[in-house]
Amino acid sequence: MNILLDTHVLWWFLRGNEKIPTTTRDTIFDSQNIIYISIASIWEVAIKMSIGKLSFDGGIDGFINAIEDENFELLGISTEHTKTVANLPFIHRDPFDRMLVAQAITENIPIMTTDANVLKYGMNSIW
Repeated sequence: MNILLDTHVLWWFLRGNEKIPTTTRDTIFDSQNIIYISIASIWEVAIKMSIGKLSFDGGIDGFINAIEDENFELLGISTEHTKTVANLPFIHRDPFDRMLVAQAITENIPIMTTDANVLKYGMNSIW
């Protein structure tokens, strides 16, 4: 199964946060699944690091290395994704989350999230 991780799930996972249930963590670790990380998530974390809202061992390089160490697949932002964003109802105000929603819809893959506003778009989600 292909799965797109929401930024907060990625952050929690890489930090070993216990907010992630064992079954969800097992889904991420399952080698049968392809786990996608949006470039929008890396961009969002980079911004939050630059303003001191987040920190990670090794800074942004350490964060990117941790993603690579997990063998997650990077999902770029395409023009099709931006077209989907343009047509989304304005449920979620966060531009990064709106892009993740658009990517999940466009690529027809479920998103792993706990964000109630993301879930309001009615797409497939996993938790």
